[in-house]
Formats: sequence, C-alpha cells, structure tokens
Amino acid sequence: MTTLVLEQKHTELLSNSQETYADLIIRYLDEFESQFVFGVPGGAIEPFLNALARSERNKKTKLIVARHEAGAAFMADGFSRETGKLGVCCATTGPGATNLLTGVACAYTDNIPMLVITAQVAIVKFGSGALQDSSCSAIDMIGMFKHCTKYSSLVSHVQQLERKLKTAILAAFTEPKGPVHLSIPSDILGKITQVKPLQNVKLLTRTRPMFDHLAYHQLCSKIKVTSRIVLFIGNGAQSCGNYIMTLAHKLQSPIICDMMGKAWVDETDPLFYGVYGFAGHQKAKKLIENQKFSLLIAIGTQLGELATSGGDLLLLNHKLVHIDQNLEHFSRSTMANLHLHGHIPSILIKLLHDPEIEQKNLIVHDIATYLEQETEILARDKVLHPQFLFEYLSQSLPEDTRTFIDAGNAWSWASHYYLRADYEGYYRIATGLGAMTWAIGASIGSACIAKNKLTICITGDGSYLMSAQEITVAKQHNLPVVIIVLNDSALGMVKHGQLLGGAEPLGYELPDINFSAMAKAMGINSLEITNINDLTKINWLVLKELKAPTLIDIHIDPIVIPPMGERIKGLATSGDAK
Repeated sequence: MTTLVLEQKHTELLSNSQETYADLIIRYLDEFESQFVFGVPGGAIEPFLNALARSERNKKTKLIVARHEAGAAFMADGFSRETGKLGVCCATTGPGATNLLTGVACAYTDNIPMLVITAQVAIVKFGSGALQDSSCSAIDMIGMFKHCTKYSSLVSHVQQLERKLKTAILAAFTEPKGPVHLSIPSDILGKITQVKPLQNVKLLTRTRPMFDHLAYHQLCSKIKVTSRIVLFIGNGAQSCGNYIMTLAHKLQSPIICDMMGKAWVDETDPLFYGVYGFAGHQKAKKLIENQKFSLLIAIGTQLGELATSGGDLLLLNHKLVHIDQNLEHFSRSTMANLHLHGHIPSILIKLLHDPEIEQKNLIVHDIATYLEQETEILARDKVLHPQFLFEYLSQSLPEDTRTFIDAGNAWSWASHYYLRADYEGYYRIATGLGAMTWAIGASIGSACIAKNKLTICITGDGSYLMSAQEITVAKQHNLPVVIIVLNDSALGMVKHGQLLGGAEPLGYELPDINFSAMAKAMGINSLEITNINDLTKINWLVLKELKAPTLIDIHIDPIVIPPMGERIKGLATSGDAK
C-alpha cells in the first residue's frame, strides 16, 4: 500500500468528531498564530508530522524542515524575535533531541518564548534497549532540557497532554520569558481523541503589566532632585525604543547601551554616547569614567561580563538604579541604591506621563565633554577593512532591514561601527550563550514572516562552514535572506584573542574557501567582494526583490584588530588562557 493511500485512509479515519493528540497540539499552535514548526523528520516524531501535513493542506501551521536540529531551534528563535509570538521547533527522540540543545539554550539565555517538542519511543519500550530511547531509563532527555528551559516534562498519559501543554505555554510567556519543553511518546502523539473546543487559551500569553509601585515612587523622588542622569539600556527593554528615546529627551539624559541594547536606541541621536563594555566606544567609557552624573538608570540589562567590562566598579556602584523584569539579574547589582522590579514598558509609560517628572533643560555635554573622533576608518586600495564595511552597511541598508549578527568578530565590528537610527528591534544579536551559527538560522526564521523585508545575516567564515547548508532552506521557501560571510580564512575572534592575550597561536586557521562558488553549486545567487568598488555596486533593493537568498562572500583585511580589548581583560581576570 502506497504512502499516499495510507495517508488518505488515515485522513478518512479522522472524521469531524475525531483527531489525534498531535492534531490537538496543532490546534493550539493555530490559536497562538505560531504559523510554522521548524524541525527535522524522524521515526518517533512521525505522528506529529502527519498532523502538520494535514494542517498544511488546510493552509494552517506548516512544517519548515531545517538541515540540522540546532538550525531549527535558531529558526524558531528568529521567528519569535520577529513576531513576539511563540516560536516552535521539534525533533525526533535521541540524537534529534540532543541536537536541539544548543539552540534551546541560546533562547533560554536571551529569554525567547519557544515551545520545544521532542518525541519519545512508545511508552512500552522505555528501558528496553529500543533504538534512540531517551526516557529516564536510558538517555534522560527531560533531565537535560530542565537545565536550559523554564519547564521540561514527559507526557506519560494522554490525559496529561493538554494540561501540560497549557502549563508549558504559560511558563514560556511568564516573565522572564523563555523556552519550554515537552517530551511526548510516539504512541501518545498518534492516539485518537475526541475533538473538543479550546478554552480561551490566549490568556496564557497575556501580558501582565505589574511592577513595584513603592520602588517606582522612590525612583521618581531621585529623578526630581537630580539633573545629571544617564540611561543604560539592555535587551530587556524590548519594544520600548520609542519610550526610551522620548524619556531620554525629557530628562536630557545621555544614553549608553550594551551590545544587545543597541536594538532599542537611536544611535544617530546626539544623546547617544555609544556601546559600553565589549567592543564599546570611548565616548561611553569616558562618560562613565568622568563620574559627573548622579544617577545611572539601567533598564533591562543583565549586567553580565560583556556589558560591564567584567564588573567595572565605576559602573556598578551606589549611583545605580536597576530596572528589570528578571529578579535573578538583581543579584549582579547588590551595590545599587534601588531595584525596581516589574514590566518595563509599563514603568516607562508611567515615567513619561508622571506629572512629578518635569522636562529638564540640562546641556548634555556638561556631563561629558569627550567628543574626539573614534578610531580612524581606513580604506586602503585593494583591502576592504571591516570598519569601513560596517559603517557603509549602516548607511546604505534600507531603514527596516532586519540585521542578524553572528558570534565572532562580527560582534565587535557591528557593535562599534554599525550605528543605525531605528529603535524597533531590527538589529538582532544573541550574546547570552554566544552560539556560533545562531544568526544563520535566526535570520531564516525571521524571513519566513518578513518576506517583503530585506533580511541580512552577517556571519564569519568559521560559522558558515558549520551551517552552510541552512541557506538551502531559504532557497526552498523563496526567502530574500542575504548572508554576508566575512572571509579572512580564520576563526577571527580566536586568532585576535590569542594575539592580544599573549596565548599560543593555535587552531584558528581555516582553508581558503570560495564561498561564492560554493553557493553557486547549490543553485544560489552569490557575489564575491574584494574591494570597496565591488561593495558600493551592490543594489540592496534588487536583492530584496529576488524572492530568493543571496550569499555575499566579502574578503576582509585579516590583519586589522577588532575592538575586543575588554573581552581580553575579562579573560585575563578569570584566569582563562586566551
């Protein structure tokens, strides 16, 4: 009997009064407008894929097949960043599930709401030596995921599934947000159940705008008696760019940010003093060193190593007020004079409309007079310097370009030289875990929704060699993703880190690869850029209209050192060899 006939018979079995438990999950995903499940097929997950096939025929939630499960998790991450909705990824039992872990851990550190569905062998096979058994009697997948999710549970009975699914989704959207995991045996996924109406399940994702009102009034009192305030913005200020810029002008406060906070500030505004910490700007550093402010209000920053230059005491002291939705982050700011816990958008809106907070008229440069030029951007003939490249990109890309920056030297160059006016979160970087190849998958997941926008992924040659195959997903689904490969035949951050840190130069070399030819062999549009003239000829609007991916192989100067000195200091402090 053919697969088509089997599928038709199974469809007939699912009358108007019946569905499988896998179909029930899909109905929940439809309700949350998740739209896609990113994953890789396998034997134990097949009943879930059958439900997705039926869903796709009804033009509802559809499957996007990644080339590796980690890529699927990164795609779900990118989808969630683009939409604010629940990203969904799935994998079969055993190695399929373990392959997901890096992508899930990345989402966990960056507070991305994601539903992770992994299959199990049938319950009766637990502990029997079955192929790819990942139950507690074998390779304990639920235990593994507990360390990088907000909720990880095995569905051991059909009666548990709906309740545990709702519990998981509620956990995913409860601040701090994050990924959740359900491990479901294949026999439960395929079991027939009665169709029943869903309850008002969107209540599970409802925003709860609560905050500490006592601490809020204490903050207002502090703002009233000082005119020397600095704002320090992190990624926890998601979707608050307009509020932040309005508040900064009302208070006439200089703004600094960490690497991820760049997404929520206008970097062309005179009040913006730059990135602080890793790959930061001298202007921001001098602002903190001069200590001419009375109050430093940190909004949504985790105050981790990269954001604080390894715990700079000029930043972390009694002048600090820390506003955050994640109580755990307050453990890094116990020296602060105030903690304000709660829903950051609600706090900012209240500050903007609070009659006690008056418009201030401070001349900003009275706080910090450091105005000299940053490092000169070089442009020697026949050599394309990364500084010039990122400055050029920041000026030439369309306003609403979605930009994904991969781990590696791209972090340094983008943080320092890619300065944009938009504050809508179109700049995306994942520094929590620092996973290489994140940007490749995440840009594809985002582009599944933002098909009419230009989506740029900037990655290194080392990262691209790890996940080059994912670009074929963009080809298969006609996504206008542009992947820029910074080609210097090296693991750049390792190479320059070893040089700056005085370590042995080992393990950073990569072979010369023609990435443009590699893409063409996959049937993908590609360009090779070796100089400034080639770069300035690129028509970004034409690439957006191609409705297909493009790879741009950009040869960069392999010698110029990225602005990563603060990272080396942090490694030296920790005793790390590099």
